[in-house]
Amino acid sequence: MSDNESYSYAGAGVDIAAGNALVRAIAPLAKSTRRPGANAELGGFGGFFDLKAAGYDDPLLVAANDGVGTKLKLAIDHDRHDGVGIDLVAMCANDLIVQGAEPLFFLDYYATGKLESGVAERVIAGIAEGCRQAGCALIGGETAEMPGMYADGDYDLAGFCVGAVERSKALTGNRVKAGDVLLGLASSGVHSNGYSLVRRLSADKGWKLNRPALFDNEVLLIDALMAPTRIYVKSLLPLVREGRINALAHITGGGLLENIPRVLPEGTHALVDADAWEQPRLMAFLQAQGNIEPGEMARTFNCGVGMVLAVDGGEAAAVTAALEAAGETVLRIGAVEAGEKGCTVKGSTETWSAKADWKATHLG
Repeated sequence: MSDNESYSYAGAGVDIAAGNALVRAIAPLAKSTRRPGANAELGGFGGFFDLKAAGYDDPLLVAANDGVGTKLKLAIDHDRHDGVGIDLVAMCANDLIVQGAEPLFFLDYYATGKLESGVAERVIAGIAEGCRQAGCALIGGETAEMPGMYADGDYDLAGFCVGAVERSKALTGNRVKAGDVLLGLASSGVHSNGYSLVRRLSADKGWKLNRPALFDNEVLLIDALMAPTRIYVKSLLPLVREGRINALAHITGGGLLENIPRVLPEGTHALVDADAWEQPRLMAFLQAQGNIEPGEMARTFNCGVGMVLAVDGGEAAAVTAALEAAGETVLRIGAVEAGEKGCTVKGSTETWSAKADWKATHLG
């Protein structure tokens, strides 16, 4: 630039007009997620939520934040932006329901080098859909255009969700005991963990992601890998409020082995029977392609189980029926027994056999 040329923010790579246009475009999406307690318009410096209007008497607030991880790279490389917003909400909302909390409101953070026409809208439309599935309101967020921070076409996502639970209904794991039955809710796919390994396998094995999957000729491999994370809030919340669930574990990073012990009290051990359900074909494909050891599978992927419940033995049948009526696929995957805090996943064929020592993993 010449010495006397006038500088501008747009000239530095930030298009304020594009950002304002995006806010106008997503306003109807946010409006579609309104719920009791959240009725404000987008555009303020913060979002209000009225707990009294939401019907709470003695609430505890529960907060969670998360991202989508390197699944975003697959979305960017293969133009699959529509589902990652659902993933973002799911990773937060599912973490809230395991505490017994109803997700109330959500805020997102979308960062990119340059706003790409249509991409941000598709991502945020997915966030709004995730909020509708979780029953929470999208009350605000931040769109950051930061030239030089991201490669062309790249973006990142983060989400923040707040929920509430009546003090007497909070799930802390203290009700879990030997003899409890473990029920698993089927996942919709890989969900949002393990994608660094998925992408490494794809690169090393030369997968043709835009061709039908070897394990299912009716779906493209990229679409199988990009299936949005299932949101379990609406099916679980009534049972939580009725006091019929002793604990919940969201199976994310760390898989079955490390997430189930997070909700166990000292002196209890989770024994998961890998023969109790058939490993989904996508999971079997990943394991075979990478010659992945059973312990690595059970620590990296959800292995077809996205949420685990601990319930009284006498409640298992009724809880299963209620969840199936709500649209879930329910698997009886094991039980809680007396022993050192941890988790063992074991099958007769030794396909998945693995054990996690909770103290060694988290205290050593």
